[in-house]
Amino acid sequence: MDLGIRGKRALVTAGSKGLGRGCAEALAAAGVDLVINARGAEALEATARDLAGLGVRVTAVVADITTEVGRQKVLQVAGEVDILVTNAGGPPPGSWENWGREDYLSAIEANMLTPILLMKAVLPGMMARGWGRVVNITSQSVKAPIASLGLSNAARTGLTGFVAGTSRQVAPHGVTINNLLPGIHDTDRALSLDGGVVKARGITMEEARAERMATIPARRYGTASEFGAMCAFLCSQQAGFIVGQNILLDGGATLATL
Repeated sequence: MDLGIRGKRALVTAGSKGLGRGCAEALAAAGVDLVINARGAEALEATARDLAGLGVRVTAVVADITTEVGRQKVLQVAGEVDILVTNAGGPPPGSWENWGREDYLSAIEANMLTPILLMKAVLPGMMARGWGRVVNITSQSVKAPIASLGLSNAARTGLTGFVAGTSRQVAPHGVTINNLLPGIHDTDRALSLDGGVVKARGITMEEARAERMATIPARRYGTASEFGAMCAFLCSQQAGFIVGQNILLDGGATLATL
């Protein structure tokens, strides 16, 4: 399928690895020029070279997107973008008894305020031009909370509420905002979470992965490439009637009727 977005310009944050890279690769394959951001220069530059090999223009910006300085640096380089994909690493797992005020503020800054402020920066231009796509990478935990990820549950649910209202306000101008809700995918995040299980329970990584896969009806972890394909579709011309939705990509792991 021709997604109809060849020649568009996209900003993908945290785009050097994992789900962010999966989205960037799918957009590049559709002919979208890219501005990608991450904190680690080496991985970011390597990803930029790979993406440029797909025949699109790629600009890499090393910055911490969760800080005001980092956001301004990235936005200045990005300029006018047609597509925004927001992504940032999730807060560490733990328990409510051990989290303090700064833990909550850090989670809210990274996983709620950062995407909101990025949208605030790019939405006016999209609306003025009559076309735009925003995809926020959130989590399956906004549909069904994960006890050990309470910081993520809280921050990402706040973002979901913001999108629910804002998406309806910008839709008349040809701009859509939607959220992608990943379950466990075979990325560094999964490695970190499984590593925590290994440490806590004294089992092997293979055992930890097998136990988690057994809880997923698809009996496997997702891949960054299939996640990216869904992201690219939401950014396509064909997805203009999809507004304010929260789309699960979790292999059926979330027990919910709707």
